[in-house]
Amino acid sequence: MTATAWMAVAIFAVAYVFIATETIHRVAAALGGAVLMLLIGATDADTAFFSEDAGIDWRVIFLLLGMMLIVAVMQRTGLFEYIAIWSVKRARGRPFRLMVILVLVTAVASAALDNVTTVLLIAPVTFVICDRLGVPAAPFLIAEALASNIGGTATLVGDPPNIIIAARGGLSYNDFLVHLAPLVVVLLLVFLGLCRWLFRSAFNYDPKRAKEVMALREGDAIRDRRLMIISLIVLGLVTAAFVLHSVVHLEPAVIAMVGGLVLLAASRLDPHDVARDVEWPTLAFFAGLFVMVGALVHTGVVDHISRAAADATEGRLFLTSMVLLWGSAVLSAIVDNIPYVATMSPVVADLVNTAGGGQADVLWWSLALGADLGGNATAVGASANVVILGLAERRGRRITFWQFTKYGLVVTVVTIALAMPYLWLRYFAFT
Repeated sequence: MTATAWMAVAIFAVAYVFIATETIHRVAAALGGAVLMLLIGATDADTAFFSEDAGIDWRVIFLLLGMMLIVAVMQRTGLFEYIAIWSVKRARGRPFRLMVILVLVTAVASAALDNVTTVLLIAPVTFVICDRLGVPAAPFLIAEALASNIGGTATLVGDPPNIIIAARGGLSYNDFLVHLAPLVVVLLLVFLGLCRWLFRSAFNYDPKRAKEVMALREGDAIRDRRLMIISLIVLGLVTAAFVLHSVVHLEPAVIAMVGGLVLLAASRLDPHDVARDVEWPTLAFFAGLFVMVGALVHTGVVDHISRAAADATEGRLFLTSMVLLWGSAVLSAIVDNIPYVATMSPVVADLVNTAGGGQADVLWWSLALGADLGGNATAVGASANVVILGLAERRGRRITFWQFTKYGLVVTVVTIALAMPYLWLRYFAFT
């Protein structure tokens, strides 16, 4: 590698340490690292702002912005409070039962929408629920982020890396359902068991608070019925467009932005007031992270690592799939899984073509599982994780990098370990 590439690695490593240790705020660390990458020539303005493979992924930024606008408007209707009270009543005020409901709702919604959109919608409900029951919000938010990444693995639109994999590998929506959804169902059941153990200290039952919530009427929480109906219509249309994006030929980012702007216009709310509820620091963090990772891509660092791993397997398909599974999990834990998959997918395409397709398609599923599930390992491994941290900080419920990561690492190791026998049994044992 060149001297510039090594300098880029050093800058990324230092910035990552700052983010992990929270010596300085993660937004300052990401943006500072991005500036240094530009100054040393590891990337340039054209690459950072306009490159599809090594720059800011504006599709993710505008997807987030559009959905943040929708959530900001919906918060003013009282709908989230309605859902919170309904959920608590169904769980009869029991925190673990409530977590099960929230985890399942998050996972299913993440498969139908995408994991970022889902956590943006479910987090406001979680804050209300935890306030009502007097339990800490952090365990519930972390569990939802982890569930969103697991659930989103099942479909083409569920996790942004899957969209990249589908485009590069010529895979359909049904391909993801057939090959990944069965494993995701198993992983969700295992994850619920892990939740009972990992977050056991958060399940303190307060009979008095539970009784108070049970006495509430959901309908009283609705503050603006007209705006709620409009919001649900817009959200429904956006959801349908997400699912049918291959038919309507619109990028999810375009769908989200159109939905957000249409709802803002129809709401008759003050745009400046709504804009204040957008998570601008989170968007800035993503921009900085994309530039830093893009610099590693631009200087050939990520490609060097990927090809070295591919060469080490010497064309053995099962070994390649396992290296790809675990390697993707490790790298997706360190860098955001979106730019990682964007860089790795051409390498996998070459490997599949060299092996002649057919059974070699297992490499696409190894990449998807490794990247999607590996994103759970750290607070910056997946977009949903970063969004959850941003939302928590805005509400005064700050979740630290290591607070998230100590749970995420356990879940990642367990889920990736379960993916190994699944891949072997389905694609190698009986062929």
